[in-house]
Amino acid sequence: MTAPLERLHRKIVMHRPAASEKAARWRRDGEKVVFTNGCFDLLHRGHITYLAEAAALGDRLIIGVNDDASVQRLKGPQRPILPLEDRLFQLAAFFFVDMVIPFSEDTPYALIEALVPDILVKGGDYAPEAVVGKDVVEAHGGRVVIIPFIKGYSTSRLISKIQQHTRLP
Repeated sequence: MTAPLERLHRKIVMHRPAASEKAARWRRDGEKVVFTNGCFDLLHRGHITYLAEAAALGDRLIIGVNDDASVQRLKGPQRPILPLEDRLFQLAAFFFVDMVIPFSEDTPYALIEALVPDILVKGGDYAPEAVVGKDVVEAHGGRVVIIPFIKGYSTSRLISKIQQHTRLP
């Protein structure tokens, strides 16, 4: 495996204790740890902009990614389009992402408790008081940041557009 691919694979952390240890080490070194989460089923410009803006809020960006079963529970039986391994690989490829870790629960609460990020980021469809894990982050002196959506970009819209273009006459 080439060095760039090895570095990319090291960003994918499958076990919570290893992720927690790495995040704690970054914080001990004085680095601000930023966390966000989502399904990230089909990446689009909205996701990439959101993630780049989240990364700019601190020194290290960790992304929690819903596993396939939790995506199905949240989005329906036809989702995810891409399997977890592909979604993790794509997210890890961004230079501004430091770690991606899957979670199987419907919310990332337990993952946030394990990582204790300095900054918890969610998209513009969330009110700060409704963000899962807000209590954990704020109890440790952190904060929640809401990043506005870029209008016109959504995975559901992208899937719909693909379906329209692939219908047989």
